[in-house]
Amino acid sequence: MALHPVLEQVTARIIKRSRPSRGAYLAHLEAARIKGRPQRGSLSCTNLAHGFAAFPQHDKLLLKEVKKPSVAIVSAYNDMLSAHQPFEHFPKVIKDAVRDVGAVAQFAGGVPAMCDGVTQGQPGMELSLFSRDTIAMSTAVAMSHNMFDAALYLGICDKIVPGLLIGALHFGHIPAVFVPGGPMTSGLSNKEKAAIRQRYAQGKATREELLEGEAQSYHGAGTCTFYGTANSNQMLMEVMGLHLPGAAFITPYTELRDQLTVAAAQRAAQITELGNEYIPVGHIVDEKSIVNAIVALLATGGSTNHTLHLPAIARAAGILIDWDDFNDLSGVVPLLARIYPNGDADVNHFHAAGGTGFIIRELLDAGLLHEDVTTVLGKGLRNHCKEPFLGEGGKGVVFKDSPAVTGDDKVVRTAAEPFSKDGGMVLVQGNLGRAIMKVSAVKPEHRTVEAPAIVFNSQEDFMADYKAGKLDRDFVAVLRFQGPRANGMPELHALTPALANLQDAGRKVALVTDGRMSGASGKVPAAIHVSPEVLAGGPLGLVRDGDIIRVDAGSGTLEALVESSVWHARALAQADLTPSHVGMGRELFAMFRNSVSAAEEGAATFPLPSPIDTTVELHGGDNVGNTVPGSDEDFLAKKA
Repeated sequence: MALHPVLEQVTARIIKRSRPSRGAYLAHLEAARIKGRPQRGSLSCTNLAHGFAAFPQHDKLLLKEVKKPSVAIVSAYNDMLSAHQPFEHFPKVIKDAVRDVGAVAQFAGGVPAMCDGVTQGQPGMELSLFSRDTIAMSTAVAMSHNMFDAALYLGICDKIVPGLLIGALHFGHIPAVFVPGGPMTSGLSNKEKAAIRQRYAQGKATREELLEGEAQSYHGAGTCTFYGTANSNQMLMEVMGLHLPGAAFITPYTELRDQLTVAAAQRAAQITELGNEYIPVGHIVDEKSIVNAIVALLATGGSTNHTLHLPAIARAAGILIDWDDFNDLSGVVPLLARIYPNGDADVNHFHAAGGTGFIIRELLDAGLLHEDVTTVLGKGLRNHCKEPFLGEGGKGVVFKDSPAVTGDDKVVRTAAEPFSKDGGMVLVQGNLGRAIMKVSAVKPEHRTVEAPAIVFNSQEDFMADYKAGKLDRDFVAVLRFQGPRANGMPELHALTPALANLQDAGRKVALVTDGRMSGASGKVPAAIHVSPEVLAGGPLGLVRDGDIIRVDAGSGTLEALVESSVWHARALAQADLTPSHVGMGRELFAMFRNSVSAAEEGAATFPLPSPIDTTVELHGGDNVGNTVPGSDEDFLAKKA
C-alpha cells in the first residue's frame, strides 16, 4: 500500500525542519559510543570496582572481564501507584532472564512516579507536568555511571513513560526496551463511574457512595482501565517499536506477563554493541517513528496530553514537531477504536477485540504508518502486527498474527469502516492564540459554542460559582493562569463533572484554558493548552467577563468577538500566583517555571541538541577520528 500523501508531506517537512538539530543529536549519539566493547570499558579500575562491589561472584566475574553486556534496570516502582506496584518483583525476573543469556542486569536507579488520579484538584497536581522532566533527569543520573550496554525502562503512567523516554534518548547510543506492567482487571464500568461523579457534583450522591464507586473502579494492581494518558503511553510505545509486540495490555501477576518481561530482558541483552544486532534507541526514535506515534494517538482517540509529551520526546531526539502536524494528520487518520471516554469499553475489552496489533496492521495497510522503521525487533513495523501467547509448557512467548477480523465492532474497526473519517483532535486558533481540542467524544451539536465569557483565575473559583448556582446559563469558561510558567499547568479534570452536568441540562458551555484537561477529557468542548499562556503575553489575559467567545472545532476558530480597537487597548490581566508557588514542594520547582518552553514546544525545560566538536571525547566514547553520521540512513547503511 502506497503511503498517504499527507503522511508523506508531514514527514518530509518534519525531516526538513529538524535537519540541523537532528544532525547534532546523531553526532552526540555517535560520539558517545564505544564500538565493539562494553561501555564500562572506559572506566578506571577504581570506577569499575565500585560498580560491581556488591554483586554476586558470578555476576561480578562477568562484569570484571568486560566482555559481556550489562543491562540497566531503571524503574518507576512504588507501591502506592496501582500501575507501578507490580514492578516490585520485576528486577529478580529480569536478572535471572539476563543471566540465562550470559549477561548481567543491574538495578541502575529508580525514578519518581506520581499519580494524577491522587493529586487531581490538589496542590500536588502543580508538580505533575514538571515531574516528567524530573524523571528524565533521574533517568540520566541512573545511566550516568556508564556501566551499561542496554537498558530496560519500567514505567506506565502519565508523565513517567515520557520522562523515561526523554532520559533514554539523552543516552541514545544505548539500546532500550520499555517494559510495561499491564492494566488492572475490569471493575465497575467507566460509564457507571462517570455517572456517579456527575450525581455527586449535583449533590444527588453522598461522599460514601462516590468513594465506593471509585473503589470498585480502581480496585487492584495495574493501570486504570480507561484510555487516558497512561494507556495512551502504552499504545505509543508499541507503535514506536519500543515494546515487544502486544505487551501493553496483558494484566499483572499472570504467567504471560512474566514471560513477556523475560523476553524483553533477553532482547535487550541481544541488541547491544557487543552482538550482531546493535539497535540504539536514538535510531529507533526518528522522524518516521514520531509521525507513527501521532497517527496511532489520533486513530485510537488517545490523550491530549501527548500534544505536549510527543513534542518534548521528539525534541530530545533533535526532532521538531508542532500542532499543525497533529492537525493535518488528524484530518486524514480515521478513528479505529472507541475506548472510554470515547466509548464504553475499557482497555481490556479493546485488547480482547483486537488490540494494538490489529490497529497497527490496519493503519499500515491503509498507508497511514511508516513500515520502514527500526524497532527493538529490528527492521520493519510489520513485525508488531502480532499478539503474544505462552509457549509450549507455559514457558516462553510465541507471537501470532493479530486477528484479521475485529472481535467487537463497537470497540475496534477496520480502516475501511472506521468510527469516523478523522482523528478527532483539532487545532483551533485566532486572536486568543493556538489551542488543541479533542472532539472524538464530543457530539457534533456541541462542537461549536458562541457565548459570553466568564473569566476565572483558578479552578477553585469556578467550582465555588458552580456550587453557588451562578453558572446555570450559556457561557464559555475562560480559565487562565494555568500554563506551565504560571503554576506548572495542572490538569483541570475536576471541572469535568460540573461542565458535563451543565451541558446535559441543555446549556451551551465550553472551556478555554492555558492549562490542561485530563487524558480522560470527554464530551464537553474544551480548547486547552492555549499558547502563548498569559504569563508569556498570551491574549487570554485580555478577555473580560461578557466578551463573546467563539469556539468552533469545525472551522478551527478560537476568537474573542471584540472590536479590534477595544481589544488592543486592553492591558493584560494580573494575578497573585504566590499561593501556587509555595507549599507542597512547589518552591523547589521555581527553576522549571522560569525556564519552561511553550506548550506547543512540549512545555520542556531542556534545550535542543546543539552541534559538538566531534574531536572531543564524550561519555567515555571513542569518537576520535570517526566519521559522524548525518542521518539514520547512514547508520543503517553502515550496519548493512
